[in-house]
Amino acid sequence: MKTSGFDWAVAGAPIPGEKESGDLHLVEPFAHGVLLAVIDGLGHGVPAAEAARAAAGFMKMNPGESIIRMVLQCDKLLHRTRGVVMSLASINLTDETLTWLGVGNVDGILFRSNHHSGAHSEFLNASRGVVGARLPALRAAVLPIARGDTLIFTTDGIRSGFDEGLPINNSPQQVAERILDRDGLDTDDSLVLVARYEGTEP
Repeated sequence: MKTSGFDWAVAGAPIPGEKESGDLHLVEPFAHGVLLAVIDGLGHGVPAAEAARAAAGFMKMNPGESIIRMVLQCDKLLHRTRGVVMSLASINLTDETLTWLGVGNVDGILFRSNHHSGAHSEFLNASRGVVGARLPALRAAVLPIARGDTLIFTTDGIRSGFDEGLPINNSPQQVAERILDRDGLDTDDSLVLVARYEGTEP
């Protein structure tokens, strides 16, 4: 799928025995940018999905907001739910920067298309906690992005180490499906969001 300078795809599945997943994604454009997020409602089933939907609904209405402010507002909104863990990335298409932040165990990796001058990939340093229950101090990091860079968010229904041997140059849909098929667990809901930055037209 194409959205505001990105080619992106998602793959996911509920835990066996449940019809509804508590893991949700959001890709929402705003003026000069796009918000990318993966939200994991605690536990699974309907209560988890309700918490994730509440967070996603708020962020969908406020995609251009500061991501720290957005998480603070979600924390207030979710106090009567199970709560969620989430990772977000706000992309400024004008400056070609990515601002990201994570609370809990939604993993984030940014794969660099041109890594001659630095690391091939960078990992999101998420804080422990729960949005809606135990919110930690929030720290966002700002990174430059370039055409061809690929961002991946995964919930804890995907085993750690999924990036090993990953054919990152394949299409986002192929990458997402490969991760889910190879590294998805049957002990929790699972979701993978893959977004490749294609740049903006001059």
